[in-house]
Amino acid sequence: MHLRILAVVAAFALGLASCSKEIEYTDLQKECIAKRYKAYDAKNIIHCIDVCKGCMYGNFVTCNTSCRLRGAS
Repeated sequence: MHLRILAVVAAFALGLASCSKEIEYTDLQKECIAKRYKAYDAKNIIHCIDVCKGCMYGNFVTCNTSCRLRGAS
């Protein structure tokens, strides 16, 4: 019984951890961002979309959606 409860709690914790809005950037992406912005603000929709399109090779629609889901405005 305790093992089942532990498994449910662990699954719940993993689910919450996967909801993080923070994105992990590769070294190449970090370099690209640094070339574009000295003070990159991921919460600024203009910065976020520009970096997404220029450094992650997205398009306006997917980048706009992605940025807004991560809290940019």
